[in-house]
Amino acid sequence: MKMNSKTENDRRKFILRMARGAGITALGGFIWSAYVDEVTASQLILRPPGAILEDDFLRTCIKCGLCVEACPYDTLLLAKPGDNKPLGTPYFIPRDIPCYMCPDIPCVPVCPSGALNESSVTTDGKLDINIAEMGLAVIDRETCIAFWGIQCDACYRACPILGEAITVEYSKNERTGKHAYLTPLVHADACTGCGLCEKACVTEKASIFVLPKEVAMGKAGSYYIKGWDKNDEKRLEDASSIKSTTEISKEKAIDSLNSDMEDLY
Repeated sequence: MKMNSKTENDRRKFILRMARGAGITALGGFIWSAYVDEVTASQLILRPPGAILEDDFLRTCIKCGLCVEACPYDTLLLAKPGDNKPLGTPYFIPRDIPCYMCPDIPCVPVCPSGALNESSVTTDGKLDINIAEMGLAVIDRETCIAFWGIQCDACYRACPILGEAITVEYSKNERTGKHAYLTPLVHADACTGCGLCEKACVTEKASIFVLPKEVAMGKAGSYYIKGWDKNDEKRLEDASSIKSTTEISKEKAIDSLNSDMEDLY
């Protein structure tokens, strides 16, 4: 049976519409999948010096690439499709090219949007790269050969804030009884997250690596106070106490302890 020209045209239009719809659906799924991957991966991205908090950074950065152009060491990269990072935003990979801690921090003043905050890397009116907080170096004690007893201080020597951000700790090697461990220790209050230590690490996969501070560090919470730290104690000024009552709290502590001892006999 032959189809007339109108029926044939309608059939072709229907097939084209179906194909276009499937293509758009597939493309939408691909874009959404890529977006989800990028947002998830962004938690581990290392940003340039002076970067504001990540959520604010993503809202503020206009993806202009000026900071990338200003970097004299080609440290900074601009995220492109397939990088699994928010598109157009600057980042760096320390194992490839770390931040070389330029005293004039050329990547920061050129930022037109405030995503890189110049005041956060300024001391007494002068730019100060030593107070940058790009991330925090973390040591894998299982693979760091210094913890095996092999002498290595590559990360310590590579650190631009020598003896402050990374120190070397001495301890006796009980396994041999006549050697010492000289192991690296990272100090969070001084580490800038530049990644020079990660670049210098001699193991096949770096045993010291930089992570964003919010990922690398734990959080004690507001319930714990450093009694020896006057600044930390100020958090108690507006604190209120909460008193709970349980069956055991109705007894004196000594009576409660004695009753537990009686249960043992």
